[in-house]
Amino acid sequence: MSDTTHDGAIAMSAPPSPDEGLTSAQLAAKYGLSVSGARPGLVEYIRQLWGRRHFILAFSSAKLTAQYSQAKLGQLWQVATPLLNAAVYYMIFGLILNSGRGMDKAVFIPFLVTGVFVFTFTQTSVMAGVRAISGNVGLVRALHFPRAALPISFALQQLQQLMFSMIVLFVIAASFGSYPSLSWLLIVPALAMQFVFNIGLALIMARLGSNTPDLAQLMPFIMRTWMYASGVMFSISVMLEGKPPWIAEVLMYNPAAIYMDLIRFALIDGYDSSNLPSHVWLAGALWAVLLGIAGFVYFWKAEERYGRG
Repeated sequence: MSDTTHDGAIAMSAPPSPDEGLTSAQLAAKYGLSVSGARPGLVEYIRQLWGRRHFILAFSSAKLTAQYSQAKLGQLWQVATPLLNAAVYYMIFGLILNSGRGMDKAVFIPFLVTGVFVFTFTQTSVMAGVRAISGNVGLVRALHFPRAALPISFALQQLQQLMFSMIVLFVIAASFGSYPSLSWLLIVPALAMQFVFNIGLALIMARLGSNTPDLAQLMPFIMRTWMYASGVMFSISVMLEGKPPWIAEVLMYNPAAIYMDLIRFALIDGYDSSNLPSHVWLAGALWAVLLGIAGFVYFWKAEERYGRG
């Protein structure tokens, strides 16, 4: 096309663009462009996450090693910390408040130590999950990877730490007459269910913590309340004797109490099935599946927003 100017010169005008009138979305579709950092489909996301499994394992192991690298006792604190907590709780609740009434001392001490170790597994997984994204913003912004790898690796780190604690727990149980038996094998499925539950909870808290940094300051109070409501230091049924039965039922079916009681039942000879709520294995599995799936989907929904802003 051409136009004649006032002095007789001919000016050429550009032909109309073939993209004229197209929206941004239409242009992207036309030229095969996609949003940088867009959330993949759920199946594809799971595939990407599986492809990063070696990173998840290496990252969790490195974090575990570095956790006590500045302490003189080093990795011994992995065992000493929960053991010291158990000793403090025994002095306060066992000796002073007599929360172990109705239990023989040979049962109560392994009962208490098991409760502290197992609940600490969930507690530390949740606390690490809260900071999984907000505490690693530089990594999230610098590298492209499924962000769920971070809270999962932190939950795996706490599982590895629990393995050290379980060695001490086995020694304590044997010292008080609960010797190794086939029932100890039940610890494996109980811990597997708790691990899946912890991952789901860590994923939920990671998304919430990425938007609300102050949540990390609030969580210790929430976790302490949960600990006291879960029967870590006492038997719920004995402590609530004389109270409305539904209160004990609600507390005994909370997931922290379920996983502690399953491991106590497997480990301690004097802690029999009468101390467990009915259908406890089914309840534990349902909690694991529910939180595992819901937490994963909830975290995945916000995948493209992590590390932005």
